[in-house]
Amino acid sequence: MSEKSSINQHELNKFNKTEQEWWDLAGEFKLLHKINPVRIEYISSVIGKQFPLAEANSPFSDLKILDVGSGGGLICAPLCKLGAKVTGLDANAHNTKASSEHAKRNNLDIEYIHKTAEEHVKSSPKYDVVLCLEVVEHVANPKEFVLNLSKMVADGGVLILSTINRTVKSYANAIIMAEYVLGWVPKQTHDHSKFVKPSEFASMLEGSCLRLSELKGLSLSMLSQEWHLSDDIDVNYFASFVDDKKL
Repeated sequence: MSEKSSINQHELNKFNKTEQEWWDLAGEFKLLHKINPVRIEYISSVIGKQFPLAEANSPFSDLKILDVGSGGGLICAPLCKLGAKVTGLDANAHNTKASSEHAKRNNLDIEYIHKTAEEHVKSSPKYDVVLCLEVVEHVANPKEFVLNLSKMVADGGVLILSTINRTVKSYANAIIMAEYVLGWVPKQTHDHSKFVKPSEFASMLEGSCLRLSELKGLSLSMLSQEWHLSDDIDVNYFASFVDDKKL
């Protein structure tokens, strides 16, 4: 059987950005910077349920974490500061260069690799935590892509995915409002048909060693204009899958 590539070149080209562009708090990735603290909060919560944590200053010490579609390193950097041994994987060479430059300049011990998931899985070690955040909606052959992610999860490990649900509400909020009315992200960043329902993630992972652990929404409070975790998964959401084998 021929290997199916996860690369959608049109989507990949959208993210040909420099370190300065990725880390510009007021730039085109400003929305990612705004939701980043909540993403770290959620990741930390899931990790805390699955693993015994170390002392407070480096709670993720000894944990091996892989971030697939790591971009400019927005998730890798804070996880490294929490003590994890972090690897960032990205199919875009521009992103690997940008994130590596950021890590070097900030004295962060992060390994950034320019490969696709289907390439990395062939020789990959197993990771305690595999992350893939706001990426699945931009890849080709998402089922094969997600299965490859699952193969890199160690016994007793966890896979954390985040994306946008394919609903009428997500079309209104994530495309019409975010792209065309509020200008939070560039126009045509998203394609509604590529959004993924939670049930589709579960279907993709049937036959794997992972089971769905929890779903959590990521919502914006209209009053405070702050992002927070919620039970509303109609638009942005996290899906966590755990491997129940003993650590």
